[in-house]
Amino acid sequence: MHKVIIIGSGPGGHTAAIYAARANLSPVMIEGIVRGGVAGGQLMITTEVENYPGFPEGIKGPEMMELFKKQSERFGTKIISADVERVDFSKRPFKLYTDEQEYVAQTVIVATGARARWLDLPNEQKLQNHGVSACATCDGYFFRNMDVAVVGGGDTAMEEANYLAGLCKSVTVIHRRSELRASKIMAERALKNPKIKFVWDSAVADVHDVSQNKVNAITLENLKTGAKSKLAVEGLFIAIGHTPNTDLFQGQLELDENGYVKTKPGTTQTSVEGVFAAGDVQDHVYRQAVTAAGTGCMAAIEAERFLATHE
Repeated sequence: MHKVIIIGSGPGGHTAAIYAARANLSPVMIEGIVRGGVAGGQLMITTEVENYPGFPEGIKGPEMMELFKKQSERFGTKIISADVERVDFSKRPFKLYTDEQEYVAQTVIVATGARARWLDLPNEQKLQNHGVSACATCDGYFFRNMDVAVVGGGDTAMEEANYLAGLCKSVTVIHRRSELRASKIMAERALKNPKIKFVWDSAVADVHDVSQNKVNAITLENLKTGAKSKLAVEGLFIAIGHTPNTDLFQGQLELDENGYVKTKPGTTQTSVEGVFAAGDVQDHVYRQAVTAAGTGCMAAIEAERFLATHE
């Protein structure tokens, strides 16, 4: 019987582990195995992190997550490299199952994160962190005074385009349709911005140039005529949404219409008493390492208080 089990090993999960361990809750973290055996969340595929407080020179994403892990372990967190394949939150104590073992916990902190949706182009993956990004807030600073492109037509894409317009020389929005799906206010803001241009009824067919290990152009395809053209840009931002890692919790926790875990406003409390959610798995607005860490802290404190009340 464990007092706290944390599912996930990004900034939210590790911050929860640090706080829970320092409260003598002996947390167990099941870190998950993703991308061929590498845990640690989206920062594991991020090169430079320059917007996390305490690192004035910046730090590489994997290096940062290694520091998170060492700090969790320093205070006694037990870290298990496995995937949780099934959970039973129908009653306390809660049960979690990996492929080899059953775990029982009085409280659970869900910190499984979310993943960006990509275009699934071969060169897109090869140029990730070399000009291809899924987060303007994270990476826009690296493209100051450059020409960039944004793919998408929803609120996320318009938000990214407007943000980048404050940093970049020009922003070209590429959208598959002839009108935006974004809310009226977000669409008008982008359409009126003189630094934002639009390419309608088009999709990105390829990203160049892998041989130079950087983005210098993209191939566009007009979806109505089939005509192809090349656009010179130094950055490509994919803004077609994120998918929360919540398949595991279908029927166990209340999710919103986009699949994110619903939490009570101002808390990390889920629809099940004793189960808390931290990080991007419950945050479709900010999706930053620092906000994930903040909710990880909240989840651990709430779990500690829950245990004190129910013991």
